[in-house]
Amino acid sequence: MHTFANRQQAEAWNDWEGVLWAEQPERYNGMMGAFNAPLFAAADVTAQARVLDVGCGTGQTTRLAAQRAYEGNVLGVDLSAPMLERARRDAAAEGLDNVTFEQGDAQVHPFPDRGFDVLISRGGVMFFADHIAAFTHLRHALVPAGRLAFLGPQPAGPDSAYARATAALSPFLREASPASRGMGSLLDPARIRHVLAAGGFTDIEVAPVEAPMTFGADAEEAADFLFSMGPTRYNLRNVDPATIARVRAEVHEALTEFETADGVCIPGAVWIVTARRA
Repeated sequence: MHTFANRQQAEAWNDWEGVLWAEQPERYNGMMGAFNAPLFAAADVTAQARVLDVGCGTGQTTRLAAQRAYEGNVLGVDLSAPMLERARRDAAAEGLDNVTFEQGDAQVHPFPDRGFDVLISRGGVMFFADHIAAFTHLRHALVPAGRLAFLGPQPAGPDSAYARATAALSPFLREASPASRGMGSLLDPARIRHVLAAGGFTDIEVAPVEAPMTFGADAEEAADFLFSMGPTRYNLRNVDPATIARVRAEVHEALTEFETADGVCIPGAVWIVTARRA
């Protein structure tokens, strides 16, 4: 039996949105891939490290950690059974024998005490039911002075490139889809520092990082991706097809501004957060 502190998120990520991510990980990994390098630079995963990947999803960051910790081992934990099934399949295809995946809520999952040298997360820590309780629990899973490195979104301004590209769609995005609830929980650096300090971490740093987010090979593919995303599908579920077609055409046109030789690349910004177990 799995224990979930955040039952709403567990239900959401095991429903259609979790399946959506599991079916097209290359699109979501393409969107976030440019942030992998700064995340791992902050994590400083060594060859013999024992690594915990919180909210690992379909496992790209878990597999990248396993390649770096080739004499160690990596555990990826996530709420979503569909995404973990994809993660296991992809890890096996890459021949990685030092990586495992477990379904669970990292806020309460029974990790071994002092079982890990490094904790990483590419956004998964946003979704805890109780952030202070979660980081307190995770602190015990790290060795003394163990490292933590995660990324989370910066607040999106109304004049950002992404806002400009999706301006026609934004009036329809009135509420968060089930799986996206909680994504704004760690936007404020002051809150991040407070949560981590209360959880027993020290040497807390919150650094801004910008990188291009790739949404597709061209504007057509990028529009397909944006309109397939959970929040978009959820908010357009009762909108008539003619209106959806009109809005999609406007978004497609706006996306042409961001077409490059490397695909549709929209500037993005995240926080890279680092800390140590006190």
